[in-house]
Amino acid sequence: MAKPLEGLKVIDLTSALSGPFCTMILADYGAEVIKIEPLGGDQTRHWGPMEEKSQESAYYAAFNRDKKGVTLNLKDPKAVDLFYEIVKDADILVENYKVGVPKKLGIDYESVKKVNPNIIYASGTGFGQNGPIAHRPCYDVVAQAMGGIFNLTGYRDADPVKVGPSIVDHVMGLYLTIGVLLALHHRDMTGEGQFVDVAMLDSIFSVLENATINYTVGHFIPERQGNIDPSITPFDAYKCKDGFVALGVGNNNLWAKFCNKSGLTQLLDDPRYEDNWARTCNYEPELRDTIADWCSQYTKAEIEQMMDEAGVPCGPVLNMKEAIEHPQIKARDMMVTSHHPTMGDIDIQGCVVKLSGTPGSVDEPAPLLGQHNCEVFGLTEEEEKQLIEDGVLSSYKTEN
Repeated sequence: MAKPLEGLKVIDLTSALSGPFCTMILADYGAEVIKIEPLGGDQTRHWGPMEEKSQESAYYAAFNRDKKGVTLNLKDPKAVDLFYEIVKDADILVENYKVGVPKKLGIDYESVKKVNPNIIYASGTGFGQNGPIAHRPCYDVVAQAMGGIFNLTGYRDADPVKVGPSIVDHVMGLYLTIGVLLALHHRDMTGEGQFVDVAMLDSIFSVLENATINYTVGHFIPERQGNIDPSITPFDAYKCKDGFVALGVGNNNLWAKFCNKSGLTQLLDDPRYEDNWARTCNYEPELRDTIADWCSQYTKAEIEQMMDEAGVPCGPVLNMKEAIEHPQIKARDMMVTSHHPTMGDIDIQGCVVKLSGTPGSVDEPAPLLGQHNCEVFGLTEEEEKQLIEDGVLSSYKTEN
């Protein structure tokens, strides 16, 4: 089947996670993505876990599948010339350098636009292209801290906690993808390319949901509340016989279903719990303890079955093994096998967006270092070897 982004050429100058996550999505849905790495490779080539025999990074492999890989020492004029040879007919360029670095290298938007006026140039940075701290480098943990989500995560009587995975990188990668697609649509209508500016801080700040309006409208500074939602009750995780279950009861209809199925019908006549906001204001400690006591009598599977029968949102708290092996994850092809040339078969996440006519798929493994130098730059083996000796390129072929 055809893929929706076939025919698009993407130059990928990204490293770590946020940028590669964006270009991975573009590649999964058909774009030709040419990943340009420095001579030592993307930093994530050195991030674990490392596959035991090949010592290749599974982290790198997971987020750089379906891409072609080349290397360039962009501090060398010969490398910059090679860069402009492949960028002149590209549709999209994505980079996540620190602000100012592309200009120093001579590959910033204004320079690239002179060679390719219609290009869409997407830049993902820590703090955006303007503002008093735009110049700073950034990683996920820093953006979580400054964006507000760090202080909202954890329990009241404990220190703030980072959200487990690199949530900022993923959200920013999605926003970069959205920005590119928006700019593509505009170019389709007008023929005009443009610059796309996405910041890590902006990205995580945008998904704080009701935390911002709790301050601007509710006039209080929201703090950590564990698993409780400040607007919906009950919306929490409860301990049961063999672990925890999460319940989300967001309206009076669901509240009635929950109470009737659990046998806690006395709660329906209590004026403290007559609607969602009343339940939210009167959740602790009595209502929370009542629900917790009920959950403690059953296993995860028993509660899940009862809530399924009642039509109440509920799910067990799963560890990674349980999540990967869950039949719903399998049914949705959310784990797929990538056939890597040196690592062998590895299982990684699949494509989220399911398109009926032009579905995405994971077809090719992540490239070895400089694997496609000759193909992309039109070089012979001898020419590649000479450029490697000159310090312009590098390749897995010369690695010991």
